[in-house]
Amino acid sequence: MLTSTGVVRSDIRASFLGSTTVAGGVRVTLTLTVVNVNASCAPLSGYAVYLWHCDRNGQYSLYDLPAESYLRGVQVTDANGQVTFTTIFPGCYSGRYPHIHFEVFSSLSNATGGRFARLVSQLAMPSAACTSVYADTATYPNSASRFASTTTANDNVFGDNTSAQITAMTPTFNGTPSAGYTMAATIGIAI
Repeated sequence: MLTSTGVVRSDIRASFLGSTTVAGGVRVTLTLTVVNVNASCAPLSGYAVYLWHCDRNGQYSLYDLPAESYLRGVQVTDANGQVTFTTIFPGCYSGRYPHIHFEVFSSLSNATGGRFARLVSQLAMPSAACTSVYADTATYPNSASRFASTTTANDNVFGDNTSAQITAMTPTFNGTPSAGYTMAATIGIAI
């Protein structure tokens, strides 16, 4: 995926390999700020972030949906260490707390070569936003019932994190399901 032409993009809602299907769901504008924790959290410019997550039905493009390539993309951090992606709120699937995956690379060439990731991690979606978004069972079928039985504590990835770590991995958010959400998180890298 990372070596494919078209993967560098800010709006990741549409497929770009073969299909042009656009993933439906609640719009999210997600800004990530990448900083060097060993230099007073100075912004890291020129770093590449690969972001991907499941669709509103809890399915991943290329895996569950091999003909689709939506909800995946790469961007390069600006002088403020920031990238902003336009995407949708991910659905909830069985056994996992709602999340967004990301990898951070020290350069675009490393990212589009699919090598030398500096960090591979996930963001936990804010619980209040999940409850609001998943109330629309027509748009997010099965997510409300799956979310009701899943917590960060019983998740197989987030489950061994402290509450402070979960807080750090949960983006701040503003908005509503009808208007969409803006979310932001800071990603610390030890350089």
